[in-house]
This record gives sequence, C-alpha cells and structure tokens, in this order.
Amino acid sequence: MTDRTMRRQVLRFVLVLSFSSAIGQVSYSIPEEMPKGSFVGDIAQDLGLDMKRLKSGKARIYTGDSAEYIELHKDRGVLLVKDRIDREVICAQTSPCALHFQVILENPMEFYSITVEVTDINDNAPIFKRGEMKFRISESATTGAVFMLQQAIDLDVGVNGLQSYLLKPTDNFVLRLQNQADGSKMVDMVLQKPLDREKQDQLSLILTAVDGGEPQLSGTVQIHINVLDINDNAPVFTQNVYKSTIRENSPSGTEVVMVSASDSDEGSNGKVSYAILNLLDNVSELFEINRESGEVTLIGNTDFEKKRQYQIHVQASDEGGLTDSCKILVEITDTNDNVPAINVMSKSSEIKEDIPPGTVVSMINIQDPDSGKNGKVQCYINENIPLKISSTSNNFFSLTTDSELDRERSSVFNITVTCSDEGVPSLSSSVTLTLQISDVNDNAPVFERSSYEAYIVENNTPGLSVFTVKARDADWNQNARVSYILEDSSVNGVPVSSYVSVSADSGVIHAVRSFDYEQIKDFHFRVKAQDGGSPPLSSNVTVKILIQDQNDNPPQVLYPVQTGGSLVAELVPRSADVGYLVTKVVAVDVDSGQNAWLSYKLQKATDRALFEVGSQNGEIRTIRQVTDKDAVKQRLSVIVEDNGQPSRSATVVVNVAVADSFPEVLSEFTDFTHDKEYDNLTFYLVLALAVVSFLFITCVVVIISVKIYRWRQSRVLYHSNLPVIPYYPPRYSDTLGTGTLQHVYNYEVCRTTDSRKSDCKFARAGSQNVLIMDPSATGTMQRIQSEKSILDEPDSPVEVSYRLFHSSSGLFL
Repeated sequence: MTDRTMRRQVLRFVLVLSFSSAIGQVSYSIPEEMPKGSFVGDIAQDLGLDMKRLKSGKARIYTGDSAEYIELHKDRGVLLVKDRIDREVICAQTSPCALHFQVILENPMEFYSITVEVTDINDNAPIFKRGEMKFRISESATTGAVFMLQQAIDLDVGVNGLQSYLLKPTDNFVLRLQNQADGSKMVDMVLQKPLDREKQDQLSLILTAVDGGEPQLSGTVQIHINVLDINDNAPVFTQNVYKSTIRENSPSGTEVVMVSASDSDEGSNGKVSYAILNLLDNVSELFEINRESGEVTLIGNTDFEKKRQYQIHVQASDEGGLTDSCKILVEITDTNDNVPAINVMSKSSEIKEDIPPGTVVSMINIQDPDSGKNGKVQCYINENIPLKISSTSNNFFSLTTDSELDRERSSVFNITVTCSDEGVPSLSSSVTLTLQISDVNDNAPVFERSSYEAYIVENNTPGLSVFTVKARDADWNQNARVSYILEDSSVNGVPVSSYVSVSADSGVIHAVRSFDYEQIKDFHFRVKAQDGGSPPLSSNVTVKILIQDQNDNPPQVLYPVQTGGSLVAELVPRSADVGYLVTKVVAVDVDSGQNAWLSYKLQKATDRALFEVGSQNGEIRTIRQVTDKDAVKQRLSVIVEDNGQPSRSATVVVNVAVADSFPEVLSEFTDFTHDKEYDNLTFYLVLALAVVSFLFITCVVVIISVKIYRWRQSRVLYHSNLPVIPYYPPRYSDTLGTGTLQHVYNYEVCRTTDSRKSDCKFARAGSQNVLIMDPSATGTMQRIQSEKSILDEPDSPVEVSYRLFHSSSGLFL
C-alpha cells in the first residue's frame, strides 16, 4: 500500500467536546502501519491556534508513560506519525483502538486532549498455535458426533479478523461454526458419515482459517484421525457451562472449579480423562486441569486490569476416544492492587518571589487502573507551604501558589505530592517537586549595629585600617552585593573625606591622615550601605572615631624656670628642721590619662642624705636636721617622669644654698658658674685624649680668662648701688599653705663713705628668699627701699633690702 493510498484512507474529523482557553479535545482517525512522517491532522487549524502561539508556548506532546507515536511539527502546526503504529501491539483485540495524548502550551499554561483512532488493516493472517491436531475416533461414532477443533488466531479485528473455516476433504466430516459472546467463532467438526475402521483406520484432513480482509489471508492446520475400535458411550458433563469467580492476584494453586463427566461404559472405555482445549488468551498458561479429577486450578497470575473474564473449554474423553466438552466462565474481581501513578505533565522549576497568588506552577496527571473506589484518587501536598493543589478535570490536578512568597524566608520548596485511592486498604504514591524561588530586590542592607564606635591611637600611619563596618542584605546574588559609601560631611570645617575613607567592597575604614589627640579627640560621620539591585536600596549608620592618647609628649617643668643661662637658688637656713619645705618642682604633661600621671625622683644630689623629693607632689624637703658641716652650695637634679609606655621624662636642676648669713652665701656662689663646666668634664677628657696639646693650651687660656673675669666683677660690685629685684615663680601655689620657704630674709648693708668693705647683717623675716642668678645682667640693679626713710645724716647707715644674683658677669646684690 503506497503512502498516497494510505493518505486517501485517512479519515479526519474534529469533534470539539470541550473547548476553552485552557482545555479542548480533538479526535483523528488513521490506519495502522502508516510510514513515518505521515500527516495526521492540522492541530493549529483545528484548535484555532496560530503558529506564534505554538512557538511561544513551547508546544509539546505529553503521553504519560505510553510510547510516543505522534509528533508535533510546530513550524507547520500539524501532527505527524513519529514511529511505526501497530494496532495489534497497542490494543490487541480491543476495538476501537485509540491513542490518547495531550498538547501542552505554556505562558499561559494550556493543554488539549488529542485522540487518534488507529484503524485496522489486514496485515495478519490467521494462524494455528499447534501445527497439527490429532483425534482418536471410534468407528462406532454416530453421525452427528461433534469434535471440537483448535481455533485459529487472527490478530486483526473486524472484517480483517477471522471470518470462516474450510475443511477438506469433506467425505466424513463437515464444519459447524458457533459465534461466541466475545465475538470469536467456535469451530466443531461434525461426523456426517460413519467411519469404517476396516476400510480406513487413519484420516488426514486440512482445516483452513480465512479472514475477510483485502487481499484475503488464511492459515491451515492438519488434522490426523485414528479410527478406533467400537466404544458406544461417550462421556457426558454434568453441566454445559460452569461459572466461577476468583480475585485477581490470587495465589498459584487456588481452586477455580471442579468439572465432572460420566461414561456409562465399563473398563477402559469408561475411564474419563480431562483436558483444556483452548489456547487463546494464554488460558493454558493460567489454568490447569487435573486429568483424572477434573479440578481446575490457577497456575498463573490474573490481572483484572488486563482481562476481566476467561472462557475455558474443557474436553472429557474416554479410552475409546469418545468425548464431550463444556465451557467454564471464570470472572475476575478487582482488588486494590495498583498504586496511583503520578505523571508530571509540566512544571516550573523556578518562579519569582513577587508572583501573585493563584499562579500555576505545575500540572499533574494521575492514573489508577483499578476500578470503582479503588481507582478514585485524591491528592494533597505537605502543609506549611504557600501552595495548594486542586483538581481541574478528571485525573488532572494543578499546583498553584496560595499566598505571597518570600525568598528570604524560604528560597526553595520541596513539595511532596501524595495521591491516595479510596480502596481498602488505601494505596498511595508520592512525588517530590523542587521549586526554586528567585530573588527580587525587596530588602535594604542592614548594619550589624545601630551605631559604631572605634578607637585609634594618635600618630597613626596614614592608610591604617581603623575597623570594619558590616551590613548584610537578605536578598541574593547581585541584589545582596553591598557597597559602602562615605556620606559627605565636615569635621571642624574640613571634609570628612580628608580624615577617613571607606572601602566600597569590604567596608574597611582607613585613616587618611595621622591624628593628634591634642588637636582632635573624636569625630563622627555616616556610612551608607547600598545594594546592587535595580533600583538599589540603602541604609546608613553613624560611626564615631575616638582618638586615643599616646605618650608622645614629655613632661614640661613650669618651676623652677630653666632659661638659657639663669639659675635659681633656694635658701635653706641651717636651723631648718626635718621636713623643711625647700621648694616644689611643678611640671605638667599635655598628654592624658596615665600618660599624664607624673612622678618625681631625685636623680642626683650633692648630699642625698639631706634632701628628698615627694614622688607624687614634687616637694623637696629635708630629711634630717641641717648641720654646720653641710655644704652651703647644694645641687639637686630632679627627674620628672610620666606613666606612659614607654615613659618620657624631663630633668630639672635645683640649686640650694644652705646658710644663715649672706656673706657665707655670697662667697660660696661666686664659684657657682663653674658647675656647668664641671658637667662637661667627660667631654673634655675625651677630647684631651685626641689632642693633648690643644687641651693644655686651652686650659691655660681658660684659667687666665677666669681670673680676669673675677677681678672685673669684683670691681663692678664695689662701685655699684645694688637694688633688690623681687622674683615670684609663675603658676606656683603652695598646697600646704606654708609658702615656698618658711621665711624670707632681708639684709641690711651698712657702708661708710670711704669704706671699700661692707658688712651684711641679718635683719628680719620678709616675704622672699629666692636668689636669682641672671647672666644677662648688665651690672645695674633696681633698688627697693625699705618702708623706713633714709636717714638724714650723711654718715648714718643706709638700710636696704637686697637679693643675691649671680650671672656670667659676677655676683650681685
């Protein structure tokens, strides 16, 4: 048959049973064995769909678990034969035979049910399973005796199926056909002429089975007949038809029915044996009969979904060859032995979290071959998920969103669809679908803290990492990628960007400059965190930077004042008791905290056993009674040290004069300036090792110069009127209320008109006892007269208060 001829045989019709925007049904009819690529139907025209919709909707065919014989040509919108269609393989004896499948469209999701009826062609000839049939027939068999013959099998149906039988030769036997309830034909061989064993003990006949197709096909089988000696009584069954009912999947060995036949003959001619004759429907593979008892038992597995009734033809025969036959009708009852089959027709593996409720995410087809309640299925899904399942039509279910989705709460749903039938006990099956929720930018970055405080030690290196701000975005991927931005602001009129910078990717805050705690102690600014979504979302946080002090400033001595060449000398009377306050070293440290905690230590002293320094207040006091043996000139070196790590210190030299009379002080302090030179003794000694001769000459020159210098100073002192200059230490207060010294001494200098020598005597306690030695003095001093007027008498002594000064030019009062 050519392709053109087969195309002419295509009977196409469209029956729209239900047609809407979502569901419709179309039916076609084609003959079997059409070549691949043969036209089946114009689905686009019949369903009213255009080609663009087929392409955009990703049209495809869904067949469930069955093979796919039809394919969809989306460019043409037609259905074509994809694979060889053999009606006998697909439907066996079932008629009509049809292929059922669905055409699925997406965006929006639609499906259409398609039915393609496969019509039979005469491609199978009748066949006999056995190559020959053998009979043993007594010569005494009467006319009209019936012998059941093996039925032929024709896989085709209708007119192409088995139609009739022919028997040759017909000298002794003719055929008798009986139509059965299932449409098959039962064939019997009827004796029309008695047999004569003496004439012919064996007969050979040919039985031909023919169908009604075009061209007509046939099959043959040989019948061998042995003519037996006389046996005039044939077995007779108690019933012509036996009925039995068994449940499907009954175990092997289950008794189906007991048949019984009797034979009036005696001996071997009366011994009856039973046999199953029919070979159709695999009856011989499912049932067997006990040859002697007639008990029919189950030996195979029956399936209600495949076949619900079996006809068993049983023959009873005696030893003489006489037979009788009966029919057994076995009804198969259904049991709930099939779990529902879940077929996912279409599903969305990923959806956005902002889709509206009611969106279809999957369509499911359920198949349960059982009947009645055993095949009625209900489906449900696991709880606590924002989805629901509902039935759209018979055995079709849709899975839709039930409420709003939030990817940040749950980014993936494992949906377990469970389908159960109503059988007892109920059977169920389940399938798990994974649904990914894609992200939309609906969450702004959130900082880990509402505000930040960070500390940095002053004198830091520019570019130093201070600390890190961290913000998290509950979104995903690009929407969760956070960038950090320093918001514009100013600190003391200076842009904050000149103080710090923020890494856009990591949020690390770097110091742009080196900070000085003494200039700025803290400042604040704002950092914005912005995600990479479209449009971007952001949040900000306040960051406060506190500068920590570093011990980078040494203590500063306020008192005694240490100038370039001047020295301060404190007077201590020899009558001073233990604990006498000599003076107080006053120092400050511009650092803060423990870096500004100052302690005082006596580093060097002319007599360590005479003075001590208060470690906390810097007060210099005597630690024993002053004696006459103590030197007038006392030099104390006090070190002031802070509590930083590492600590810094400053050193101050305090000169103390221990004396009760002014001349004693005056004579001792004339050599006071040599102390500085003695401090450089080490330097000179080292230098002398290198240039001995130069050091010798230098020493001689220095000695001569000092002698001349002293002589000139003494001349100036004798010819000068010496005023008294009071001195008060700045920023100094006596915390103990005792003053710097217990007493201030005034001195009276009595001079005669021509005398070159003067006598100094102690007058009374005053308000000042500090001796100032200023090398910048020019030789003249300011005089302060006492409250008493100068005596009118020219020769009377003049009472004047003096202070003792020592400078590089000499010693002055």
